[in-house]
Amino acid sequence: MPLVLAGTPLGDSRDASPRLVQALADAEVIAAEDTRRLRSLAAALGVAPRGRVVSFYEDVETARLPKLLDALRAGQTVLLVTDAGMPSVSDPGYRLVAACAAEELPVTCVPGPSAVTTALALSGLAPDRFCFEGFVPRKTGERGRWLAALVTEPRTTVFFESPHRLAATLAEAAEVLGDQRRAAVCRELTKTYEEVRRGTLAELAAWAADGVRGEITVVLAGAAPVQASVADLVAEVTRRVGAGERLKAAAAEVAVAAGVSKKELYDAVLAARDTTG
Repeated sequence: MPLVLAGTPLGDSRDASPRLVQALADAEVIAAEDTRRLRSLAAALGVAPRGRVVSFYEDVETARLPKLLDALRAGQTVLLVTDAGMPSVSDPGYRLVAACAAEELPVTCVPGPSAVTTALALSGLAPDRFCFEGFVPRKTGERGRWLAALVTEPRTTVFFESPHRLAATLAEAAEVLGDQRRAAVCRELTKTYEEVRRGTLAELAAWAADGVRGEITVVLAGAAPVQASVADLVAEVTRRVGAGERLKAAAAEVAVAAGVSKKELYDAVLAARDTTG
């Protein structure tokens, strides 16, 4: 029988799927990030788990793996649930899934709520290409380097942040990324006091300065495309050719990435070669 990864409600128990209710009733082992929250959820859903319930949070994740793998090898169904959302997405679960994959043990999923996609949909920012960055680094220096990597990131970025550090993170983001970069702060998703604040980083930093409560998901707009000069593109093609790539292939790839004519860039590289002799 498989390992079952099950998405749980972010805050409103009515978001639980019928498959989650059935999985809670049927699983022989339930690995829960917080066993008390699991029992509260089960009570809200009117289901009585019949399986053995074990805790499976970050600090004990590695220690719990052997017995859970033993249960799976013995043909038992193991259900993995976290406090909210999908297991392994900034929550325990990745190591167990990886261990199952290494042994070719079956793994399946009961899809459910996700703060990442919920916030993305609510943000009003481009959802066609996005990346998820997990939690913001806690240390100031690491946070600065993390933000610097987003300066030219063209995709919409989703990340989690503590309410206690949100103001500082937004203020530094405004400095590093520009105070007019747009973002959305999603607070307490699906809960009674759900709130979505949209605006520039400067506006959001000013709002957060007075203090924010609840679970926070931030959605950051991608960087505006910067049109590279022909000289920069020629230099990039020349560098790649010097590293061993064929001229035509390098010119074509750089041109597509920059959104310029492949023929014009190719001709410009040849012209530069003639000029430099």
